[in-house]
Amino acid sequence: MYTLQIEHGIKDFGMWKAAFDRDPVNRTASGVLAHRISRPVDDPHYVVVELDLTRRGQAEELLARLRQQVWNSPAAAPALDGAPKARILESAG
Repeated sequence: MYTLQIEHGIKDFGMWKAAFDRDPVNRTASGVLAHRISRPVDDPHYVVVELDLTRRGQAEELLARLRQQVWNSPAAAPALDGAPKARILESAG
């Protein structure tokens, strides 16, 4: 199991969540099995998203599409505040 972990600042959670729910990269078709959205208790303008996938290649492809199609587009990511930090994690336990 692999997890694409993404974290970044946001301007407004409601706006960000609406954009996330529009799903511009079609998470299901990309192989996402489950996702989690977390927010630091001391920072309402920050999110951490974890997307679970079966294969590393799926995570790499999804990350590339997010960088090309979503994070560079104010229409697709209207609440993004700053550059996202992303990494691919492999389940170790």
